[in-house]
Amino acid sequence: MTGILYAIRIHVNPEMFSAGGFTLTWHGFFTFVGIAVAVALVAYWAKKEGIQPDNVYSVALFAVLGGIIGARVIHVIDFWGRIYRYDPLSVFYVWEGGIAIYGAVLGGFLGGASYVWLRNRDGLISFWNRWLAWLGRLDKVKLPSVGRLADITAPALILTMAIGRIGDVINGEHIARITNLPWGFVYTHEKTQQLYAGIGGGRSSLTPSHPAVVYEMIWDMAILGLLWFVFRNRLRPHGMLFALFLAMYSLGRFFISFIREDQIWIVGLDQAQIISLVVLSVTVTLLISKAQVVRPSVVRPGGRTVDAPPDGDS
Repeated sequence: MTGILYAIRIHVNPEMFSAGGFTLTWHGFFTFVGIAVAVALVAYWAKKEGIQPDNVYSVALFAVLGGIIGARVIHVIDFWGRIYRYDPLSVFYVWEGGIAIYGAVLGGFLGGASYVWLRNRDGLISFWNRWLAWLGRLDKVKLPSVGRLADITAPALILTMAIGRIGDVINGEHIARITNLPWGFVYTHEKTQQLYAGIGGGRSSLTPSHPAVVYEMIWDMAILGLLWFVFRNRLRPHGMLFALFLAMYSLGRFFISFIREDQIWIVGLDQAQIISLVVLSVTVTLLISKAQVVRPSVVRPGGRTVDAPPDGDS
């Protein structure tokens, strides 16, 4: 028990706001903030590369929708036996928190990519203008490639993930292994204690545990630095920067998960670790077989991207 004297105590109600049947958790709030920051940054960076912000917002709508669905589905699958089978309707209470970051990333990519792939299809436009013209006529728009937009999104997305983890720190909803280190976290609020008792098999939140989500936040910021200061506009073909982001996050998440106490699925690995291995197998293969490091590119007026001049040239 002496370790508790040196632990970091967090006494914050995990529910930021509650009225009637609606509850907004800190996790839900910071997830919203992170998404808003990401959309704003991607629109700003895309405009600098000659891409219309309105088109980015259209893609973002479907990416966010796909991310919410994917995040919730993966989370519910992981926690079905411990939470949701007893209250199936709570599956839809997304605002209370409870999302899986992998589902958000992969679902968001699929949602945004599907929009880009389908938006200018002749069949879709013909169908819309014949049967849904009352909602407004649909014409072709100039959209960037999936790979190019994914590369622009990658730095903003990893920043969003770090922002979202602030809510996890406050909520204390990710149980990690016990530690005697002085930065172990202890959650003293009664509602967090109830949460621990519900998903931690009776584990007390007063026992100091590793701040696993803080470790992940630190890893996220390291990835952001790598993407922004080292490889931005230097990896080709388009899409490789996004692949690098996925590979780096998956590598860190795989090892960080060993200090989390999540449900074990197979051979001692939890759900996130299994997904990490699948993502790593795909992204590392792509990076090895296709990625090339090139001279930094710059964007000329009008959105035309060209190679930057050698160092010392103007």
